[in-house]
Amino acid sequence: MSQRPSSSSSSDSPAAKKSWCRIPDIYVVLFIFIGLAAIATHFVPAGQFERVPGPNGRITIDPSSYEQVAASPVSLVDFMLAIPNGLMSAGEVVFFTFMIGGMFMVLRRTGIIEIGVDKLTRRFARQSLLTIPVLMTVFALIATVIGTQELALVYVPVILPLMIALRFDSVTAAAVALCATTVGFTTGVLNPINTGLGQQLSDLPLYSGYGLRVLAFVVMLAAAIFFVMRYARRVHQTPSLSLLSSDTSESEKRTLYQHADSSPTLIATARQKLAAVATFAFFAVLVYGVLQQGWFMMEMAGLFIIMGIVVGLIAGLDTDEICAGFNQGFRDVLVGAMIAGVARGVAVMLEDGQIMDTLVFGLGNLVGGLPTLLSAIGMFFAQLGFNFIVPSGSGQALVTMPLMAPLSDIIGVTRQTAVLAFQLGDGIGNILYPTSGYFMATLALAGVPWQKWVKFFFPLFCVWIVIALGFLIFAQATQWIG
Repeated sequence: MSQRPSSSSSSDSPAAKKSWCRIPDIYVVLFIFIGLAAIATHFVPAGQFERVPGPNGRITIDPSSYEQVAASPVSLVDFMLAIPNGLMSAGEVVFFTFMIGGMFMVLRRTGIIEIGVDKLTRRFARQSLLTIPVLMTVFALIATVIGTQELALVYVPVILPLMIALRFDSVTAAAVALCATTVGFTTGVLNPINTGLGQQLSDLPLYSGYGLRVLAFVVMLAAAIFFVMRYARRVHQTPSLSLLSSDTSESEKRTLYQHADSSPTLIATARQKLAAVATFAFFAVLVYGVLQQGWFMMEMAGLFIIMGIVVGLIAGLDTDEICAGFNQGFRDVLVGAMIAGVARGVAVMLEDGQIMDTLVFGLGNLVGGLPTLLSAIGMFFAQLGFNFIVPSGSGQALVTMPLMAPLSDIIGVTRQTAVLAFQLGDGIGNILYPTSGYFMATLALAGVPWQKWVKFFFPLFCVWIVIALGFLIFAQATQWIG
């Protein structure tokens, strides 16, 4: 006589238990946040600060001008339009993601990426782990000087084939680019976007206090390099320990790039050599445009379109092959591009309901009510929380620093410490929060799901928070003025 299984057997199984711990799909997470933001507009009082001209013609807030206004809770129609409006608002990030994905797929079809990866793999085969600290240090130094953490979008497609060929994985490639640029941007030794603007808004000498920022740069980068190398070593020794070990796309990448040990050396044709030279020339133009002309995503996207076409033609691709390459690249990054736009829907809801300024005002009051010893820490967590809504460094500075700088005078925190709290709070969350457009686009280019990234990055995120708190406690205790 067969025995009927007990009702508890299925619920107690490892698979069932695992499902309770699984992070929901990123679309589900974002939709919940959009819904919570919409609901908040019905309960949080609407308010606004007066906007005034700030440094370099930017618009900032008058911290003494907050006033409540008539409530304007979002309607059902507004909620329905949150995602479409978010996609429109984040159009620059979405378009850039498509263009860089398409361009790199064209380059792959020319064969020059495979040839370059083959040569680098053979060169670093005996010292593959050393590529990680070298690349991360270079990326971090660039970000701490020019402040463009969005360059991770450019780095990932370039280093991804190399990381796979060296028998690491896509998470390693994403971590090398994202963690390094985040350290550089966050500590901002000479970063005009967060350090420069934050100090201007706080009436501090430009780039003053760089000594402590250099130390923070070294400590945070060392922690990131150690963490990434530890994971990469495990994956290199035991590929099944990769967070993407069961991912079909990852298997295809391994098949494509992990061939150096068993296949003959790839030799470039004359046309491929010319295409490689043209590629380096285009990247030189990109660097010049970013550093000297202030180019950002739209200009880079336009350059990538021309780059894909020109390099493809030089390498011998016909127009149909180039178009097919762009189309395939668009498909590969579609999810990431969409997520970058959907995430913007959270801020759209708060802006439509006119409660964004109320949240800023409330955070200021919350920090102001803390004991003096905890004030700098309170500023840090206030900035870290607000970063979820406004992941832009300059945008967050223009909204929060006019309030935090004078508040620091009242609560016994130096303005230099207030700027440091802003930098650390603004930067650390940029590669955790799904509302960060460039971050989600970078994950899309790497082929790393957000849920997998959270599992990888969250321990380092916690370590960075501890480091940040240590520096802020030191700054508060010494009344640091730079």
